[in-house]
Amino acid sequence: MPKRVFVSFDYDYDKTLKDFLIGQAKNPDSPFEVHDWSIKEASPDWKIKARARIRASDVVIVICGEHTDAAVGVAIELKIAQEEGIDYFLLNGYSGQTGKKPATAKVSDKLYKWKWEDLKTLVGGGR
Repeated sequence: MPKRVFVSFDYDYDKTLKDFLIGQAKNPDSPFEVHDWSIKEASPDWKIKARARIRASDVVIVICGEHTDAAVGVAIELKIAQEEGIDYFLLNGYSGQTGKKPATAKVSDKLYKWKWEDLKTLVGGGR
């Protein structure tokens, strides 16, 4: 059974990267599925909705781009994953540049290169 993935990303800058990840999840050899659980509109209860969606996931992939360190929503989603004990990892969004970690990332959190074979391993828990 494929793992359920929640994708955290900077909506203002990295939406296309999330779309790429959803596309890769459709590969026949994909060990994961992505439900587009993005919360597109700010609402007073968005954190409650995000927590419920993260809890329903097996792993959280945090896509790190140039502005992720300033993305408040990404920082909150990562903190929720940490609080809920949901497995997560940080994925460098762009080759040729280093993505910036969210403010709530731990010093020990590694930023992984986005390669299909590595991504499959990471989703499976290989770190």
